[in-house]
Amino acid sequence: MNDTAPVRSGGFDWGRLFGRPGQSLTRRLIWLASTWILLALVIAALALTHAFQESALRRLGNMLNETIDEIVVAASRTPPGERVEQIQDARTLRLLSGKYWQILEVQPDGRLTPLARSTSLWNYDLNLPADLPQRLERVLGDVITFNTDGPKDEPKKPEPLRVAASMKTIPRHDRPIIFLAALDRSEVDADTRQFATLTWIALLVMGAGLVSAVFIQVRFGLRPLFDLRNEIAAVRKGRAARIVHDYPLEIQPLAEQVNRLLDHNQEVVDRQRTHVGNLAHALKTPISVMLAEAGTQEGALPELVRRQTKVMQGQVDHHLRRARAAARAAHGLGEKTPVPEVLDELAVMIEQVFRAKDVEIDWRAPDELAFLGERQDLQEILGNLIENAAKFSRRRVRVSAGASGLGQMVVVVEDDGPGLPADQRDEVIKRGSRLDESAPGSGLGLSIVDDLTRAYGGRLTLSDSDMGGLKAVLELPAAET
Repeated sequence: MNDTAPVRSGGFDWGRLFGRPGQSLTRRLIWLASTWILLALVIAALALTHAFQESALRRLGNMLNETIDEIVVAASRTPPGERVEQIQDARTLRLLSGKYWQILEVQPDGRLTPLARSTSLWNYDLNLPADLPQRLERVLGDVITFNTDGPKDEPKKPEPLRVAASMKTIPRHDRPIIFLAALDRSEVDADTRQFATLTWIALLVMGAGLVSAVFIQVRFGLRPLFDLRNEIAAVRKGRAARIVHDYPLEIQPLAEQVNRLLDHNQEVVDRQRTHVGNLAHALKTPISVMLAEAGTQEGALPELVRRQTKVMQGQVDHHLRRARAAARAAHGLGEKTPVPEVLDELAVMIEQVFRAKDVEIDWRAPDELAFLGERQDLQEILGNLIENAAKFSRRRVRVSAGASGLGQMVVVVEDDGPGLPADQRDEVIKRGSRLDESAPGSGLGLSIVDDLTRAYGGRLTLSDSDMGGLKAVLELPAAET
């Protein structure tokens, strides 16, 4: 009898695209491209904002230069000691309007003496750097610009000003004169902030679009690699024997090399089987001759020869079987053996063998359960276990098999016999060990099971069964459905 079990479905793990870049080629490409894109957009945003601000300040500086030219002309026409006439600019005539000018005379001791100021400045002086005269002397006649705070009119904060300054010598004045023109830069700062905000928003949207495009490009550009990985996994798990799809020119050589490796492995396995078969024939013939010759004679020596020859025959069979299993397990690609079919065949056969004891073998396994290996090996593993359980059982043997996840399957064989003490379980697995000499056999059954199981990377453990006898638990590789 058998039971059915649900089949787990798999799919692409999208979460694997995120994490440390070094763990995945996809992540590495996405992170690298995204980093460069975001870095380039940040630099572009800073550069555009700076260029916009400089352009605005340059326009502001041109307006200030025109104002300086006007006050220079007005001061040149004004005799020394007389008040400089106000220039014809409505903003400089309105109190604290945001546009100001001032004329200063540089004294021999370096002090600055106000000569005139705009009506808009009232009785305030512009805030100037302490080293302004020295800076202007180095560029005598040229204009320099700097930022400062305007007149403070409580409770308002002082307005930010952009100031242009120039030191000139004019007729009828024996000392250098400093001409200052200032303009409120609040609008320029506000426009710069607005431009920066819009630029950052636009570039962030563009960055998100570019990163998404990179993600899509990498994901679909590397699709052949993902497909090749899936095909190799299918071969490894027994769902396919070769790589059959065509791939781009850059990947196709890799797929061909994998197929050549599979062919080479198959050739190695076939060669090993041939060698093992030749060795079996070479050894079995002399052993058979020795048995035949010893069987025709009576006495202690012929009996000793017969007994030791049978032991030799059992050891040869054991090691040849182990060599074949190791070769097949090393290959282990594309082989897939249905477990229910093997259990059904073994149950029918072993029940017939032990028909005198009326042994009943109850087995259960999901229909889709499959062993990742050759049918002959599974038959030998399960056959030895079930036969051993039937041999020592009173009447009932129970076998249950199922998938355990992570590409593994578990087979449990139990009987209702006398069981086995814990301190003797390791001993019975040793080659040729027999704790019950009255039972038929060579004592190689569990040893063969353990050797074959280990050859496939599995494990055999013995424990007590709730039926009263021995419980054998097999862990073997399972083929995915």
